[in-house]
Amino acid sequence: MRGGPRRPRGAVPYDGPVTITAAADGSALGNLGPAGWAWYIDDDRWAAGGWKHGTNNMGELRAVLELFRATEHVDDDLLILCDSQYVINSVTKWMPGWKRKGWRKGDGKPVMNLDLLQDIDEAIAGRRYRFEWVKGHVGHELNEAADSRARAAAEAYQRGHEVPTGPGFDAAAVPAATGRERARASVPPLDALLPAESRAPGGVATLFDLDEPEPEGAGLHELTLHLSDDEHSRLLLRARASGSSPEDLLRRLI
Repeated sequence: MRGGPRRPRGAVPYDGPVTITAAADGSALGNLGPAGWAWYIDDDRWAAGGWKHGTNNMGELRAVLELFRATEHVDDDLLILCDSQYVINSVTKWMPGWKRKGWRKGDGKPVMNLDLLQDIDEAIAGRRYRFEWVKGHVGHELNEAADSRARAAAEAYQRGHEVPTGPGFDAAAVPAATGRERARASVPPLDALLPAESRAPGGVATLFDLDEPEPEGAGLHELTLHLSDDEHSRLLLRARASGSSPEDLLRRLI
């Protein structure tokens, strides 16, 4: 389920895409009721909003729309994790037929949520993207992060509180450079994630440098792993995409 060809971006060097992985979700406290939407990449890049009166489908669609809008200036692939089959099918299967019929369904009735769907149709033009369905409310970390933020927005509208809108997408995290350099720039150096005492001599980044194991067979083992810049960039990107820390990602391989 992929969008159209890549939009030209002038003279910016490009040697391969970086994939932005994000979850998009909606929440509604009733039908119609206070409703929220949210997209989430990581704790530094997410956004949320909502309405006093809306539906869950409106929230799901708006989350996808706002994700496309937030990343429209970035020439990267976009992987959207979504627990709504309605949204995925609307964007990837049904929308072309609706457009040919004047935005009407097969039975001739008007398409629901028309404004949101038309805005999405405009936002995805020329973008490289695909959707991946994930089951909601089963502990998927990115999906749960988006869901909790969408619900928080809906509850804020319900209670008349300030809506937590999030930091948005930081364009500075993806500078105008080659794809490989942009991949490195989008994650902090590995040393920045480690306390000073856990860094290898000479400043070489290490993934693990655990405290000394307790005596008497405490069951801990010290492991130091030296990675190149490319290796630790790929590791951190994969960890971020899976919604876990680099350490947890490697532990799951054991």
